[in-house]
Amino acid sequence: YSVWAIPRDPIKERLMNLMQNLRSEFGGPEFVPHVTVVGLSRLTERDALKPYTVGVNSVSRGGSFYQCLYLLIDPTREVMETSEHCSKHFGYTSSTPYMPHLSLLYGDLTDEMKEKAIENVKSLDDSIDKLTFEVSSLALYLTDTEDKSLKGWKKV
Repeated sequence: YSVWAIPRDPIKERLMNLMQNLRSEFGGPEFVPHVTVVGLSRLTERDALKPYTVGVNSVSRGGSFYQCLYLLIDPTREVMETSEHCSKHFGYTSSTPYMPHLSLLYGDLTDEMKEKAIENVKSLDDSIDKLTFEVSSLALYLTDTEDKSLKGWKKV
């Protein structure tokens, strides 16, 4: 299971359109725009959250399938405390520090293709790196990271 912060419309729709454009050129599975608050293997369906604002710092790329192309989120106190609270509540520990991000594209692309995808993002939505939105709910998802098709992923 994972805990995700889901942007509300019209931001959610804006991100979904951007992500669809990227998938049409670069491939990859379809998924709900989200900021992963906690990535977990086991937890209950209980979750609680005080609304907070999320701001995008930049369009970035990573080295893994699930961090192929993403919006790097400003690690504000509220963003970091929400992850810390959920991690403590659900007994989650990670070997790496929390990096808040909103994935735009999952895939195994070359660095050159990732750079092209970043340019596509900037041409499709030139103010995406200035985006801010309120998070007022969390969602609990069953997420099997071995399933790169995402067909087994579901909202609990």
